[in-house]
Amino acid sequence: MLQVLLVGLGGFMGAVLRYVVGGLVQSFVKDGVFPAGTLIVNLLGCFIIGLLSQFAESRDWLTPQTGSFIFVGLLGAFTTFSTFSNESMNLFRQGDSLSGFFYIGVHVLLGLGFVWGGRVLAAQIWR
Repeated sequence: MLQVLLVGLGGFMGAVLRYVVGGLVQSFVKDGVFPAGTLIVNLLGCFIIGLLSQFAESRDWLTPQTGSFIFVGLLGAFTTFSTFSNESMNLFRQGDSLSGFFYIGVHVLLGLGFVWGGRVLAAQIWR
């Protein structure tokens, strides 16, 4: 139960950080159409998860509870893109390039397809 609470607390904090950081970045962009806030949040999340996961692996300084709080909760809510990128990198680091490319391709192509499918379904339901 403690693990679940830590993930929830981290998720709350990550979601708030995403909202604040994304909003601040977007407020500085003259062109309000390009989602610069989301781009910066995703790139920052990727950098942080790379930095912290390397420290965690090389120094063995994270308990399972702390890892869940940071990686699943905080960074998971801040940006799931960082988790996706880290998992993809791990597949390549393990020498499983085929799975890495498959994982990336499936996420991107099916992700776009599912967004399109959801929009089509919603348009049919709420005409």
